[in-house]
Amino acid sequence: MYLVRMVYCSRISESFSSEDIDKILDVARKENKKRNVTGLLCFSRKYFLQCLEGGRKAVNETYHNILNDERHEEIVLLDYKEINTRDFSSWQMAYIPEKSLTDAINLKFSGTPDFDPFTMHGESAYRMMLQLSKDLTVI
Repeated sequence: MYLVRMVYCSRISESFSSEDIDKILDVARKENKKRNVTGLLCFSRKYFLQCLEGGRKAVNETYHNILNDERHEEIVLLDYKEINTRDFSSWQMAYIPEKSLTDAINLKFSGTPDFDPFTMHGESAYRMMLQLSKDLTVI
């Protein structure tokens, strides 16, 4: 089985409600456990930034489900590559809330202190999530 890492971003849709983040995390963790997919989700009141790791077929199926989820708009694939090891193997879906997305960390990995994954290169987005997972307590 080939391991892959996928990083994507999206905007929340108008149909998104404040309760949806808990629903998304609950379903993602259950489904990812079944599929042996791991990863990390960063969320703000505007954007999702997510990294998924696992077998190629499982990650692709998960991404397909995200593409069809009406809570997401303007989904952009930032990075997709084969990997030798997972970096987020401890979590079916770790969660970094907006309060952890500080100006300093955003500025380090993008051109501005504002969290806007649409302005980030795929590798920068991945490296930001990797640092966040090491520096912060993820949920």
